[in-house]
Amino acid sequence: MKQYQNPQDRAYTKELLESAPKESAAFMNLKHTSERTDGLIPIKYRELMSIAVALTTQCAYCMESHIQNAKKAGATKEEIAETVFIASAIRAGGAVGNGLLAMRLFDEV
Repeated sequence: MKQYQNPQDRAYTKELLESAPKESAAFMNLKHTSERTDGLIPIKYRELMSIAVALTTQCAYCMESHIQNAKKAGATKEEIAETVFIASAIRAGGAVGNGLLAMRLFDEV
């Protein structure tokens, strides 16, 4: 296999959704609910949060779609850049938090 993630993989979307109809319906409902425009959190901020999560989960497909959505919602390149560094700081913080657990587990051995 030469490449793992490829934009052409999106052609499998329908097949994936149809292969697990109940689960995909629940997922799509959650996705649509989280991306709604009538919530208390404005859509631009919802999209910036989604970008931060996509960065930490390293989902290229999510990054692409949420960056497009954020731009449509008025986000600037500078806001995307700040989101990148906020997400990276929080991700690094998670490693430190798990490091605390590692220290305790070492002591418990």
